Amino acid sequence: MSALHPLTAAVNIRSSADGSLPAASAARPQSLGTGAVHFLVPDGSAYQGQSEPGLFAQYRIAVLVPCYNEAATVASVVAQFQAALPGASIYVYDNNSTDGTAELARSAGAEVRRESRQGKGIVVRRMFSDIDADIYVLVDGDATYDALSARDMIARLVQDRLDMVVAARVEVEATAYRAGHRFGNLLLTSFVASVFGRTFTDMLSGYRVFTRRFVKSIPLLARGFEIETELTVHALELGLPVAEIPTPYYARPAGSASKLNTWRDGLRILWTIAGLQRSERPLLFFTSVGGLLLVPAILLATSIFTAYENEGVFPGLAAGALTIALTFLAVLSVTCGLVLTTVTRGRREAKLLAYLQQTEPDAKDELRMRSLNVTGQGSERDLALVPDIRASSQEA
Repeated sequence: MSALHPLTAAVNIRSSADGSLPAASAARPQSLGTGAVHFLVPDGSAYQGQSEPGLFAQYRIAVLVPCYNEAATVASVVAQFQAALPGASIYVYDNNSTDGTAELARSAGAEVRRESRQGKGIVVRRMFSDIDADIYVLVDGDATYDALSARDMIARLVQDRLDMVVAARVEVEATAYRAGHRFGNLLLTSFVASVFGRTFTDMLSGYRVFTRRFVKSIPLLARGFEIETELTVHALELGLPVAEIPTPYYARPAGSASKLNTWRDGLRILWTIAGLQRSERPLLFFTSVGGLLLVPAILLATSIFTAYENEGVFPGLAAGALTIALTFLAVLSVTCGLVLTTVTRGRREAKLLAYLQQTEPDAKDELRMRSLNVTGQGSERDLALVPDIRASSQEA
């Protein structure tokens, strides 16, 4: 097994023997209690989360499934989440599918809505705007994610009072994740870590759980598959309480085709990296641009003075004008970086205020504590991802 998550040595998912959805076992059995989805890590410790959906009955849970031509898998995805989260409302947003995705999702029991503007980012923005719930589960409609893991993710969200929990993909089948996509994910994740000092191990995961506060305060701008990057950066930028849980990741079923293109989306990732550098670290970005402009200006100025000193003749107005122009642009670029640094700070403050203005679900504290008492603890690596800002969240 080729693991995407560095902590995970093996994965064991409960089988259909206990009445749950059938799932493949990718490791030796490990008895950690009835009804638990659990993961073994190299040091021998285990993550055991709560998988009893009755504990979440006090919350309005919405499962959001953006779909484009997923007729081969959408009915299965709806059925799996109906079984995993019996009380949840399942919404399938059809993004101009031509293969009957909407009809199949409706027949499976989901509430189907349509978004005519093409792009996953646009669909997610519409979902976040339309749907009102306490807890949101966002998942792709390609049947590559494990529905039962949603219980663990929600339990972790409630237990630690987080705003987002990301499913870090662990390949159950060698063909589940393309090498090019894995490299792009690693490249983007490494860059984000260098910018924010911390990040997730699987930034591009399409399987996430959010609070209402997170969903209703994020100003989404992405149009396509860069939506996952925007969700991650928003959480890291504001220092929100987040966590990551390893979950099994399966290959697409027969008849289902990926919408991702390695080269096209690789270029998008590079463009996204450049955009993040410009928006999140403007002083560094524009200073770098200024430096690139200043180097040829210095070389030109050196050649001009050398020619004048050796021959006593000024080499020409064009070279002098170009030197002055490049120097001016370099200074202007650095100035832009200084100004935009202040703008970036103001934007972050506005985002944080919008976040703090949102209220948490009207759940009773004793029910929340009940969930805390029966839910297992994550690994130390998982818990390390969660910043201790719960006090500020409570005050808000």
